[in-house]
Amino acid sequence: MTKISYREAMRLALREAMQRDSRVFLMGEDVGRYGGTYAVSKGLLEEFGPERIRDAPLSELGFVGAGIGAALGGMRPIVEVMTINFSLLALDQIVNTAAALRHMSGGQFSVPLVIRMATGAGRQLAAQHSHSLECWYAHVPGIRALAPATVEDARGMLWPALQDPDPVIIFEHAQLYNMEAELPATISADISHARLMRQGRDVSLITYGGCLGKTLDAAAQLAEEGIDAEVIDLRVLRPLDTDTMIESVKRTHRAVVIDEGWRSGSLAAEVMARIMEGAFYELDAPVARVCSEEVPMPYAKHLEDAALPQVPKIVAAARTVCGRAQS
Repeated sequence: MTKISYREAMRLALREAMQRDSRVFLMGEDVGRYGGTYAVSKGLLEEFGPERIRDAPLSELGFVGAGIGAALGGMRPIVEVMTINFSLLALDQIVNTAAALRHMSGGQFSVPLVIRMATGAGRQLAAQHSHSLECWYAHVPGIRALAPATVEDARGMLWPALQDPDPVIIFEHAQLYNMEAELPATISADISHARLMRQGRDVSLITYGGCLGKTLDAAAQLAEEGIDAEVIDLRVLRPLDTDTMIESVKRTHRAVVIDEGWRSGSLAAEVMARIMEGAFYELDAPVARVCSEEVPMPYAKHLEDAALPQVPKIVAAARTVCGRAQS
């Protein structure tokens, strides 16, 4: 099998969706002639034309609102927001309108809208373009929040997201676009469940998005030290698959949650709370977490690296909960 990149997998998913359903169109900043900020939509304008690959003005509030209107009118829009920090300009449309319309209309209306956005740090883009705010959206009823961390999920999640009658946000960690992997013959299209990425018996490492690769590397390092770590990729941030994480903790009796968001009010805190609610008496040690430092993201590379979850931090946390902390 030939390896393809995360970027190419997303492009294949977009092309397939547009071929399968004439109601699907892509709209956002630079998605057309430029081919997308991360080159995901490169070539699609020539293939599908300007009616279905629509370059939008620099107004997230405006074009996300237009996407909501199109969804209400029977279309299946995919709205690309360049980076998650720019989505803050459209929070009113996403949270007050898209997420709430089914409830506020008594079920008369739904908003089948998919919003894609790049997230995460690690590219030296400093404090204004390095956010991991997925937990903000995972907090909101009426939204499904997805975080594809593998090439397979980048390929497989878009089509089922378009079938959801409610708004779906797909968070694409910008560090993943160049990642390459082979696509399996059968691609999972699961947008409801977490995934067991590595079996283990000593500690559950629970993560998502851009931290999955680091967590798998940490698990490999821990194995060399005799610590058998299980790795869970949450994949779906709302609704959280509580059962999968609880089942894992019941097998390993210890857990570390890895989250690129800031520690205070993080998604990691919610995962920890659910473990405490559902598996407290199964735990042999307090649940630990590895999050980004509580600072605006630095520009300098060495400081950015220091602020983010890294393999040594994950390994150290796992050693501690397993009672093997090094002095």
